[in-house]
Amino acid sequence: MSIYLEQMIRIAIWLVLLVGGGLLASWLDRVWLGGSLRGGYLHLVTFVLGVAILYLVIRASRNTGRLLVELGCDGDLPRMATNRLVTTGHYACMRHPMHFGLLLLPWSVAFLLGSPSFIMVIAPLETVLITAMVKWLEERQAVRKFGEAYVAYRARVPFFTLRPACLRALFGSAV
Repeated sequence: MSIYLEQMIRIAIWLVLLVGGGLLASWLDRVWLGGSLRGGYLHLVTFVLGVAILYLVIRASRNTGRLLVELGCDGDLPRMATNRLVTTGHYACMRHPMHFGLLLLPWSVAFLLGSPSFIMVIAPLETVLITAMVKWLEERQAVRKFGEAYVAYRARVPFFTLRPACLRALFGSAV
């Protein structure tokens, strides 16, 4: 499968998760609750929280993306492709720092929409689904791509981590 097709599939999955999650949440809110949190002071709070979380997602994506471009690409490669295993910076703390940041995206959308169904049901399910996709798809692809080097890296670096120093580095200013 070409790198472009893989990228398009990933983008489609994210769109289905976020747009589909928003539509499903809107329907569930009407059926279960008679509406969402939109329009009240509580939605103002959730909206601000959603913007703050979205800011963290953008920071994590930018920081890890820059590191991958700088260290993970040897030669002329398509956008978002790597051919070198990166094990320094954020990748010394956890194997999937960009995905860790992206795990927050459904939560950001949920709070931006002010949808109780999205916040309490859909975002947690999407978080589990994204984690499973990273575990079962991304990890296998990395082993195929980098072989024993990735297996050794996997043995010493956790999948995700909540260590404060790692989170500060991931969400802090760009490297």
